[in-house]
Amino acid sequence: MTECPGQRGRVQVAVFDFDGTSIEGSSPVLLVRRLARSSKLRPSVVARIALWGAAYKLRLPQSEAWVRGLVFTAFEGRPRDEVDAFLRAFYDDAIEPRFRPEAHAEMERLHREGCVVAMVSASFEPIILRAMELHPIDCQASTRMKVAADGTYTCQVEGECVEGEAKLTALTQLCDGLYGAGAWELAHAYGDHHSDRALLRAAREAHVVSPDRPLSRTARNERWRRLDW
Repeated sequence: MTECPGQRGRVQVAVFDFDGTSIEGSSPVLLVRRLARSSKLRPSVVARIALWGAAYKLRLPQSEAWVRGLVFTAFEGRPRDEVDAFLRAFYDDAIEPRFRPEAHAEMERLHREGCVVAMVSASFEPIILRAMELHPIDCQASTRMKVAADGTYTCQVEGECVEGEAKLTALTQLCDGLYGAGAWELAHAYGDHHSDRALLRAAREAHVVSPDRPLSRTARNERWRRLDW
């Protein structure tokens, strides 16, 4: 196996965003639609989530933890195993068909070149863990919801949502824990949204995937590689 180009002896990491990069669309949006159709979310909660989404599109400051807590009102008080099984089945039905074959192929190529493939995502952890079982992803950092002492889910985020600059923080903590601080470097980063800029800037090689307009401007200025998947 050849090595990703970089400083000899350091683990070479390639990191992928999930929503809009590895898959087409947004897994949280698809989940909300599924929960609303099955009446697992109250109409008033769906309306509040929709207002949050509208403000997010306008790039207004929003609480990532708050909206994820709203989504998890559908699962509050339910056993963790039951909810995780629901989310795994949801992934298989609604998300896996949206996983971009180009992303899978790129992950396989990076593996052949000796890179570790990581995924960082604001999506819920059980969804990303299921993706890991089906695609060449070695490790992940995603949004985890708190579990109560009785083994049921709460509506609170455990720690910080893995969104925006927190993606780079989460990746650093993940790889420091796996390989040791200073024993790895970020060789490649893949993202689609302007909130991925911090992650992309930290990589030796940045790749923007079907980017939104603000990230397209940044990519042109920074001369980042563009991929239209």
